[in-house]
Amino acid sequence: MSSQTAEAAAHAPTASEYIVHHLGHLSTHHQEKIVDFSIINMDTVFWSVAMGVVACFFMWMAARRATSGVPGRFQAFVEMIVEMVEDQSKAIVHGDRTFIAPLALTVFVWVALMNSLDFLPVDLFSGIFRLMGIDIHHRVVPTADLNGTLGMSLGVLALMLYYGIKIKGLGGWLHELFAAPFGIWLAPFNLLLNIIEYLAKAVSLGMRLFGNMYAGELLFLLIALLGSTATAFGFIGQVIAGSAWAIFHILIVFLQAFIFMMLTLVYMGQAHEGH
Repeated sequence: MSSQTAEAAAHAPTASEYIVHHLGHLSTHHQEKIVDFSIINMDTVFWSVAMGVVACFFMWMAARRATSGVPGRFQAFVEMIVEMVEDQSKAIVHGDRTFIAPLALTVFVWVALMNSLDFLPVDLFSGIFRLMGIDIHHRVVPTADLNGTLGMSLGVLALMLYYGIKIKGLGGWLHELFAAPFGIWLAPFNLLLNIIEYLAKAVSLGMRLFGNMYAGELLFLLIALLGSTATAFGFIGQVIAGSAWAIFHILIVFLQAFIFMMLTLVYMGQAHEGH
């Protein structure tokens, strides 16, 4: 073994250091507290916005290429997604869906694209930055960041409150907040229960997506570590395990996008109805 090889091996990160480095964010400053709203994860913001732009471009291209004749593969694929979302929204939301159905379609396409970033090689951007002589943290999958998923779920919570007040009126919404489900005589308990219900919906919506995507990203990192063993078993194991998990992860990526969309529709539907 040459001196350069020995030196490189000596400076190679351990398995835990490798995982910790890949799970770090490109942030405005180092996080020292559990909750710090002054920190912005710039990689999460960048890739969320980028996939939002791609989603809008994807749907714009589909609308621009739509024809009344025999559809092509791209148009047929988009029409299948649109019909699926429309059928689900029609079955769940009983009211004006001129905004809610497009919202559900946007949510599904956007979350699916963000989840699909998990298929990029885990060392792709770290390798690019290393070639540029830059050593920074960078995470690509926005939905594997709790800040990103809770941000989306807070947006859904804001829409729940908006539609609750719009459909029932401010007085009706406040009456339901204090009177449901046990009657106006137990108003303090009803208020506490309804606040907990709203918060639980928002937190569970964000945590569910985050937990699944974080676990998938972590498993990709563990599989990538098999290749670092520099043995035939490690290489073969990495190829087999990586391919198998990537194929299975395709289901998770689109299933989580579908679940997030469905729960958004369910919450919008509940906002249209009374207790």
